[in-house]
Amino acid sequence: MNESGRVEAFSDGVFAIAITLLILEIKVPEGAGEHLWTALGAQWPSYAAYVVSFLVIGIMWANHHTVFGYVARVDRTLLFLNLLLLLVVAALPWPTALLAEYLREGEASHVAAALYSGFMVAHAFTFGLVWWWLTRTGHLFDARVDVEAARATRGRFALGNLIYPALVGLSFVSAPLTLALHGAMAVYYALNQLPIPTKEGAGEGAGEGGTT
Repeated sequence: MNESGRVEAFSDGVFAIAITLLILEIKVPEGAGEHLWTALGAQWPSYAAYVVSFLVIGIMWANHHTVFGYVARVDRTLLFLNLLLLLVVAALPWPTALLAEYLREGEASHVAAALYSGFMVAHAFTFGLVWWWLTRTGHLFDARVDVEAARATRGRFALGNLIYPALVGLSFVSAPLTLALHGAMAVYYALNQLPIPTKEGAGEGAGEGGTT
């Protein structure tokens, strides 16, 4: 296994643990008896938060996998920037559980949604840092990558750095709407992929730096 393969394998483990922990936050209703359907329906904020966060982590994992498919070697800076990204990924189950718990709680819902959105800002920022470092000189890429063209994609990779702060503000207007838009952003990043430029003019799609 080469250097980048070891980094990707470690990262895959963190992504897998984080995405698995999400489901553990959905609790089995206790003492519902004949009203189990009602109790299950009342937990809709947990289901919604789970689906959105699953999409966020899953799409970020797919994008991370694509990017590192073009990385031939790693340096110490890339290692630590990748660890910073994984720090945010591993923590996402906590704001997910917080938002699910307080989504219908009036003023508290705004705080929970703002914190969740703040984590999305951190996701976009840290992924952007990884991409910025990789394209700074291009010396970590393999020979397929057109470094100048890859460097020109930085602005589009950083799109989430503009949108997610706006969702922090929207959190204080409507927490459910904010969660729905985070879901829409995740779908957008899944469908609107940004290809990594190669010298041959073809490459696998890599999503933008948001969801991540």
